[in-house]
Amino acid sequence: MKKSLLLIGMLLGLLTVAGCATGTNQTHNFARWEKAIHAFELQDVKHAPPANAIVFAGSSTIARWKTLAKDFPGLPVMNRGFGGSQIVDAAHFADRMIFPYQPKMVLLRAGGNDLWAGKSPAEVAGDFKNFAETVHTRLPETKIVYISWSPTLLRWKQHEQEKQLNTLVGSYIAGKSWLQYIETYDLPMGTNGLPRAELFVADKLHFNAAGYKLLAQRVRPFLPK
Repeated sequence: MKKSLLLIGMLLGLLTVAGCATGTNQTHNFARWEKAIHAFELQDVKHAPPANAIVFAGSSTIARWKTLAKDFPGLPVMNRGFGGSQIVDAAHFADRMIFPYQPKMVLLRAGGNDLWAGKSPAEVAGDFKNFAETVHTRLPETKIVYISWSPTLLRWKQHEQEKQLNTLVGSYIAGKSWLQYIETYDLPMGTNGLPRAELFVADKLHFNAAGYKLLAQRVRPFLPK
């Protein structure tokens, strides 16, 4: 077991170095998200961000989570998700959508679009490692939480990759007091071994109200009391 964890750690380290060396992310189109990030900045001008914020960041699961305040009453939650994004986008825009708030906690749910775009689970896990260390370097007192990936009907063909991604990220997080991992792989699964259709909207990719209710229940124990 220890040998397996060591090999996983070495792989993540090599992928992070390789990504920096090849400049893979230099060709990533960050500009496509400029409008979304600017919209967050305009919100901050109109409404002052709360102190000790709890920032939810990531892709469409977060962006479409419109009931955050209702699901976690009394907590200073902020939604900074933008649909279609990848983990590298969250890291790239951290200085505009995370750092200004000096948050108490950052919860990230992303990785599915990364796999769908052709990245391997190990590459995506390496991107999470970079995100986590980027945030931790600037905000050493902030707790960083990864909300793991769960299968969908539309993208069922990548469910094994999603499981591998969760395993790699979970192994990286293990033993680090400033990181936490929330398991959600099993959350939408039915007794037939497939995601339950009644938890998704018509596109079979995004949660409906029932799906978000289950997600909120899974996340709630990890938030500050």
